[in-house]
Amino acid sequence: MLATVGCAPPAPRLAASGLQNLRAHLDTGSPAGASISYVKSPGAGSHTVIWVHGTPGSAEGWSDYVQDPLPDSVSIALDRPGFGHSTPDAAVTSLAQQAAAVAALFPPAPQQVVLVGHSLGGAVVAYVAARHPERVQALVLLASSLDPAQEAIHPMQYVGRMWPVSSLLPRALHNANEELMDFKGELLALQPLLPLITAPTIIVHGTKDDLVPFANVAYMQARLTGAHCVKTVVLEGQNHFLPWNSETTVREAVSWALAQKSAAGAPC
Repeated sequence: MLATVGCAPPAPRLAASGLQNLRAHLDTGSPAGASISYVKSPGAGSHTVIWVHGTPGSAEGWSDYVQDPLPDSVSIALDRPGFGHSTPDAAVTSLAQQAAAVAALFPPAPQQVVLVGHSLGGAVVAYVAARHPERVQALVLLASSLDPAQEAIHPMQYVGRMWPVSSLLPRALHNANEELMDFKGELLALQPLLPLITAPTIIVHGTKDDLVPFANVAYMQARLTGAHCVKTVVLEGQNHFLPWNSETTVREAVSWALAQKSAAGAPC
């Protein structure tokens, strides 16, 4: 994790300063009385797209998609609990609690949403889609980590949990480490819920992803048995940072999702 942060992954095209006037807060009462900070694109649209970052991360990572949303859509990107401007200060390692924060941003029922998750955020949106199938129009999984068999804890992560090292880590890194330490168990708990996902789903993954192995793709294809349809886009030679180095492909995937209908029998 620390090596990944140190390698300076790609950044959005558009400056995060453009999000300042688009930021709002929502007191959800859960987890732990969290206040969720989020940014929402200006204007109106017939569709809502919610973008969920990985670990570490924040809403600012989706700057390009919030400031320049897809046609006829509104983009919402949140700081997940424990990151960015959201509370609590401590890590929230539960996928159920992370998913509750995302669901709190849903528009009024019965309007559906398209959920986009990157990396660990893919597991979060999968949990949302399993628990709220009637509210999810489609699911976009970008370099997503869902296979518990692919999760391993590096010895340095235990060091990161020990005092005084833990006290010296920035909040984002500390909370990311806590999430990753508990992540395999959370994925095992998510596993029996995956067949409950009914929304059309598109998987986008690079073959050279050194952080979330490409083997996750086969796992998702095998487990998403209840989805109306599952489409896979393989990016040969591409790495983990798809939202920023494969923006055109990401936008095409979300456009596909916006065109889907989760009702049984609808074309996919």
